[in-house]
Amino acid sequence: MASVHESLYFNPMMTNGVVHANVFGIKDWVTPYKISVLALLYEMTASKITLPERRRLNKLILPLQQGPDLTLGQFLQTVEECCPQTAYAVKLRLHEMADGELKDMEYFFSTLPTPFTAFDSEAYKTSVVGLFMRHMLLAYNKLSFSQVYKLYKSLQHYYHSHYAKPTDGQVGLAALVADDSEMDLTSIEDTVGDRIDKEELDTPLHESELRLVMLRGPLSQKQAEYFLARQAYLLKNDENKALKPAALQEELNNMLKFNPDFAEAHYLNYLNSMRVQDIFLSAHSLLHYFDRLILSGNEGKSNGDEGYGRSLRYAALNLASLHCRFGHYQQADLALQEAIRIAQESNDHVCLQHCLSWLYTLEQMKGSDSTVLTEDSVKMAAHFCLPYLASLGIQSLVQQGATQGKTAHKLINALKDTDILHWKHSLSELIEISLAQTTSIWRMYGKSTMALQQAQLLLNMSSLEPVNFGVQQNNTEAFAVALLSWPSILQHLKEQFPPHSQNAKLWMLCDLKIQFERHMNEGKYHLAEPLVTAISALNKTEGLYRKAQVLKALNRSTEAYSVLQRLQVHCEKTKCTEMVIRMMLSTAELHWESSGFSTALPLLLQALALARQHHLQSLASETILHLAFTQLMLGVPEQALSVLHEAIEPVLAHGAVIDKGRALLLTARCQMAVAGFNLRLAVLAVDTLNEATAYFSKLDCKERLRDVHYLQAQLYRSLGQISQCNKSAMLFRLLDQDLQTPAPPVSMRL
Repeated sequence: MASVHESLYFNPMMTNGVVHANVFGIKDWVTPYKISVLALLYEMTASKITLPERRRLNKLILPLQQGPDLTLGQFLQTVEECCPQTAYAVKLRLHEMADGELKDMEYFFSTLPTPFTAFDSEAYKTSVVGLFMRHMLLAYNKLSFSQVYKLYKSLQHYYHSHYAKPTDGQVGLAALVADDSEMDLTSIEDTVGDRIDKEELDTPLHESELRLVMLRGPLSQKQAEYFLARQAYLLKNDENKALKPAALQEELNNMLKFNPDFAEAHYLNYLNSMRVQDIFLSAHSLLHYFDRLILSGNEGKSNGDEGYGRSLRYAALNLASLHCRFGHYQQADLALQEAIRIAQESNDHVCLQHCLSWLYTLEQMKGSDSTVLTEDSVKMAAHFCLPYLASLGIQSLVQQGATQGKTAHKLINALKDTDILHWKHSLSELIEISLAQTTSIWRMYGKSTMALQQAQLLLNMSSLEPVNFGVQQNNTEAFAVALLSWPSILQHLKEQFPPHSQNAKLWMLCDLKIQFERHMNEGKYHLAEPLVTAISALNKTEGLYRKAQVLKALNRSTEAYSVLQRLQVHCEKTKCTEMVIRMMLSTAELHWESSGFSTALPLLLQALALARQHHLQSLASETILHLAFTQLMLGVPEQALSVLHEAIEPVLAHGAVIDKGRALLLTARCQMAVAGFNLRLAVLAVDTLNEATAYFSKLDCKERLRDVHYLQAQLYRSLGQISQCNKSAMLFRLLDQDLQTPAPPVSMRL
């Protein structure tokens, strides 16, 4: 790790693509803040610093050089967090100059190591530090005597404003320096500190997020570019470390007020608007970005008319993707057709491939079959050597194959082949998507252990992306899907993905479903009912399904049946096989309530055939439990017990805690029905009920525990164990009083 950080000194191009040597100029270089940075670099080269402290300071150099000018309070606090000893030395150095005479500042510049001769120093001419010192010395040596004097006075004011409020004389001095037309030493941001109160001066840099120095005036081109690059990177990789949406909007408005044609600022405005789902402002900013890009000539200067046309077709393509995200399919289709037309006129095969990718994505979002389009896209992307688009197409085909009932090994093999492509081309983002997709496939097929393994691979994988600004990519949808495998860390998800972020919908829906299931398991239907509206806002299908569950629990069977039938028709149209099977199981449960067990059998057999056809093991096991219960109620417990043996193993291996308890409870009931005078089966039923009690106790599922204690009391009485019978009867009575709801017949519920 040491070599990575120390190489910042020796390689002038290691600036993460933000600022290169050619952007440095004389203007805005010799400022009091830049002198403070120079003092820091001098102390780093002149004093002994421990290796960990040097690493932290090395990582701080580029942000300090490239970022906006800081107040002295912010600067010293930032350095102190890395190395208190160096911060104190810098403070002393500035004190000597500010409280001394002009010759003290002259002496400081004369003692700086010369970049052309400091071969053994970090200030060598080809290092980042050397480049900075060279430009500082060049700018300083070109100053006239009066300019040097004004720089000294400006340094004094910069230093003393940190310790005391400006006096009238100091304000006048600042105005004198700012109004001098002979010397362009300080930009507007250098006087920002004069107008910041003491509380703001003490705000750490990492907390204020550069906001204090950017609200009150225009920035230099270098500072603006650094700010935009930093915020765009943070929005992509760790949104929590970026400015809040309102604060960033204020900064961008301020920036655009001084330079309305700043194309990159419009694009960041577009990204910020997408965070808060503002369709109007995001579309407005996106169009302004491409308008400014074309007017500025950044594309046309190098490519002529081709650059102009390129901006137009990619503008249409981005507009189509924007409408896709907000569900405006008709507008997206129109924008996509426009992009295709312009790309065809220009014979731009790359843009056409991107258009084709969005075309099959749009068809999928509409609910249409896009397999043929996707296959064509993969073939053409491979032909034009576009591995990213080809891999995306294969992942889309895998997703469609999962919903169409393809076997797991075929899908996993397809993803394995794409992974080879990802590693070959270092496509880190697609590697993460592939792992998340594998996690989802295993979970859909009912293999929760395999799903957890894949999720752990993703969470423990080191990103191949370069780490800029000390941030790694960890706020993608793939990470959200992986983290959802552990509902116990839901609080971390809420912090990692704020409510306004794009992927927050995933944990919000998961959180609501957990709350709903908890209330249903505890028999608190009045608390579960309000959650249906919230779930429907995020996912209408899930909301309707939960509504039917609540209606069924409240014995409003007719309304529940109507909702289930309407939902089943919708799911069959959208080919949502999992939900169709769940509808069938819920409808069968409604038949149970009217003792229509024989009527429920055809539905259950149809659901079982559908689950096996699509290799949905968890749903197949759930259906077998329903079949076994139906057979038990029809008076054939031996057959029910035989069927249960097929489902009990996958349920105990991969099922949820509640499912394990329900399966064991049903098994015990079948064993009790078969036992008769068979003492061995009766004892086995006792052990099975004890296991079920352990699972239900984990969830504090009082209704289920009440059923278990009722059956235990019956079983112990038949075995002649009166004390155990009385204990179970007492526990049943206590739970019955606690629930304050009439216990439904145990024989009528799975």
